[in-house]
Amino acid sequence: MAQRKYFCTFPQHLIQEPLISHTLGAKFGVIPNIRAASITDTLALVAVEIEGEDEAVDRSVAFLRERGVKVEELADGDESPIG
Repeated sequence: MAQRKYFCTFPQHLIQEPLISHTLGAKFGVIPNIRAASITDTLALVAVEIEGEDEAVDRSVAFLRERGVKVEELADGDESPIG
């Protein structure tokens, strides 16, 4: 099982959708763990670890990108840009 870290930037129109907290687990069978977040009315910045089979993690990240989320993978040792 892989565990990878990502920094996600959500545009305003996606802030109310439970893409990480519900959809990733339900649709792709991965385990998302939100490590930090900063959310306003217009923008959401989220640091998340996604654990699961490599292919499932890749598909979940592709899904987020297709929906319009900017997703950047963090290398081991990188700090979240949030707090």
